[in-house]
Amino acid sequence: MSRVLHLTEELISRPSVTPHDQGCQAILSRRLEPLGFGCETIESGPQDFRVTNLWARRQGTKQGADARTLVFAGHTDVVPTGPLDQWSSNPFTPTHRDGKLYGRGAADMKTSIAAFTVAVEEFLKARPDPALSIALLITSDEEGPGVDGTVVVCEKLKARGERLDYCIVGEPTSVERLGDMIKNGRRGSMSGKLTVKGVQGHIAYPQLAKNPIHQAMPALAELAALEWDQGNDFFQPTSWQMSNIHAGTGAGNVIPGRLEVDFNFRFSTESTAEGLQQRVAQVLDRHGLDYTIDWVVGGLPFLTTPGELVAAVQDAIRGETGIVTELSTTGGTSDGRFISRICPQVIEFGPLNAMIHKIDEHVPVADLEPLKNIYRRTLELLNAQA
Repeated sequence: MSRVLHLTEELISRPSVTPHDQGCQAILSRRLEPLGFGCETIESGPQDFRVTNLWARRQGTKQGADARTLVFAGHTDVVPTGPLDQWSSNPFTPTHRDGKLYGRGAADMKTSIAAFTVAVEEFLKARPDPALSIALLITSDEEGPGVDGTVVVCEKLKARGERLDYCIVGEPTSVERLGDMIKNGRRGSMSGKLTVKGVQGHIAYPQLAKNPIHQAMPALAELAALEWDQGNDFFQPTSWQMSNIHAGTGAGNVIPGRLEVDFNFRFSTESTAEGLQQRVAQVLDRHGLDYTIDWVVGGLPFLTTPGELVAAVQDAIRGETGIVTELSTTGGTSDGRFISRICPQVIEFGPLNAMIHKIDEHVPVADLEPLKNIYRRTLELLNAQA
């Protein structure tokens, strides 16, 4: 059995449903410490929702302003399994069928963690004194609220003045074949809860009431039709979508006293959170609504333009698979949004994403060794430049 496959199975067998790590990070520390990594456990959050983070770093031979650090980032927590009776096998018992490895977290993202851990081991065996510094940032709070995980580690690193230069987040980014897509950025995410106030009354006496549904519909239609920006070479145009809308008491003869609308922006680097909030308020004010909005900024957009890191990963993928990989910023958010605040070059690359969060999650076993080799090749290329 390959070392990548063995470690992947060992991690899958730990039922680390968010925010629990269930010893996964301890497994990694035991492998990294003999290689010269200093391993630091950073816990955060309330006792009933305790998050475990691992920061492991190995200093390269190059020191000073010219030194470079590559970080591999990932998460050991997984989403809940869903109905167990719908799984073909126990989700926390690694199982092989038809050339695929089944288990919760197989694709998202324990395979990536195993692959870059073994890649580091192989790289250091061949080059025990590299110029490049290497680090791993692992959290158990990526699938959950994300408030006690990577963001906490990044804040601590920033306060200590630790420098990061490159980061590869092991998110599953491949679409049809391993290596056909990497993410060199992500859109920002901002949610809002709009409450439009009216006056409740009998539906037969509308002159004595104030229907917030009727009042809000023209404004909502205008918001849905707005062009927020045109995007750019790397990002799709910003989108605004309503996800829930609710009003009424359940009775058919009552005009409701309030309307609640949940909506979300996925926004490009052409827009800012503050600017989008102002434009929403302008529309609602122009329609004369009595309203409040509660805003939550889930993450700001980030972008890594083609440079040293993108080139190294693309070259590594082409050397291992022959594929010319596509750059993309589509999809949801990731912990790259936090790391990009302290690291100028952040990309995401990992296995096929077709089965993430699904019943019978799996990855092709044949992809494990090439994935590890791509991570190792990237280390070699960046070390040669360090």
